Amino acid sequence: MRIRRSTENDIPRMLEIYRHAREFMAAHGNPNQWGRTNWPPERLLHEDISRGKSYVCTDDEDNVIGTFFYNFGQDIEPTYQTIVDGGWLDESPYGVVHRIAVDGSTKGTATFCLDWAFRQSDGHLRIDTHGDNLVMQNLLKKLGFTFCGTIFIEEDDDPRIAYEKVTDEKPAGAAASEQKK
Repeated sequence: MRIRRSTENDIPRMLEIYRHAREFMAAHGNPNQWGRTNWPPERLLHEDISRGKSYVCTDDEDNVIGTFFYNFGQDIEPTYQTIVDGGWLDESPYGVVHRIAVDGSTKGTATFCLDWAFRQSDGHLRIDTHGDNLVMQNLLKKLGFTFCGTIFIEEDDDPRIAYEKVTDEKPAGAAASEQKK
């Protein structure tokens, strides 16, 4: 597997993957996270691509099997400014992953994507998920993320569970090189 920036040509496949993810979440007790609003809207994917923040994961035959938003910096996620029932572990610059979805064809795709994002983030990554998304919560715990509290997003009234993963051994320059791209 490998990660690359998404292009406009990837959008039809990304929309298929998000449709699959909505169906998977609904079948596993999480019909509300993206289902009520048909999230994410196509215009947002175009915006993410134009900003250079949209990524896809491809298999060995270069088929797109996963997609996600990734960003790195200081205070880059406005909804993370307020966290209740807990607090963040580290206030240094961090990476954030949003809208991660896979097509289910290759075991370990989400793990591969999150591990990649963690490496790009100098060992400091934040992510949030819906309270009903037990599949994602279990994956985050398995990957060493720590529950930090609850955040609220603008798109709907459902609170999100916030997680963070921090390592003391941050690789030098990984985030800086990502910023230059």
